[in-house]
Amino acid sequence: MEYTIQELSRLSGVTTRALRWYDKIGLLKPSGRTGSGCRCYGPVEVDRLQDILYYRALGVELARIRECLDNPSFNRLTVLRGHLAALEEERGRIQSLIDSVKETIQTQERKEIMSDEKKFEAFKRQLVEEKERLYGAEAREKYGDDQVDASNAKIMGVNLEQFQAYERLGQEILDKLSAAVAAGEDPKGEAGEEITDLHRRWLNIMGGKYDVQRHRGIAELYVQDERFTAYYDKKRPGCARFLRDAVLHWAK
Repeated sequence: MEYTIQELSRLSGVTTRALRWYDKIGLLKPSGRTGSGCRCYGPVEVDRLQDILYYRALGVELARIRECLDNPSFNRLTVLRGHLAALEEERGRIQSLIDSVKETIQTQERKEIMSDEKKFEAFKRQLVEEKERLYGAEAREKYGDDQVDASNAKIMGVNLEQFQAYERLGQEILDKLSAAVAAGEDPKGEAGEEITDLHRRWLNIMGGKYDVQRHRGIAELYVQDERFTAYYDKKRPGCARFLRDAVLHWAK
């Protein structure tokens, strides 16, 4: 079945403006044109749009989506299974937050006092799950299950003050990275040294004894793994690479 651009917009919920933009950047080309010159789309394009929307739901940038879909080795079934696994992980994370909110509401209704540690239990659990999702496989392969499990246990055991410091440092790193890249700073300069020190302190809160090679290895992952790159570059492209270069120069 074929659809005009208006029909595909109604079917998918994607605006006609977005569909025209997808055409312009080569992400989703129409299969042809009607006699009046209107774009039309067939089954192949409908499937591709569905794949685009799955990637977008996971926060992947348009340019990266196009690279994935146009890769000759692209296997739709394999990718869909990967999407399913990621979405199920996200569902688990959200369920943990839902359970925490429900418990907080019930505590408030009963006029009970919930400990600060209990309030942040779900957030710490979420942090562990996100850490496993992002680089669990790489870390386990490189450092072994025992070390990774110990690191996860430390996260679950941090107190409220440590957790707040971790969150605060993480945001400070993002802010300083964005400012340094915007200003054209050199990762080997003072800004790079400061950010490296902040990143070391950030890792130490949750990661146990500092290891310079581990620090450098994690920084390398920020440019090797698109998930890390997307996280650090979400506000300003180039931040992940700046952080990697700074750590490689200053972590000694």
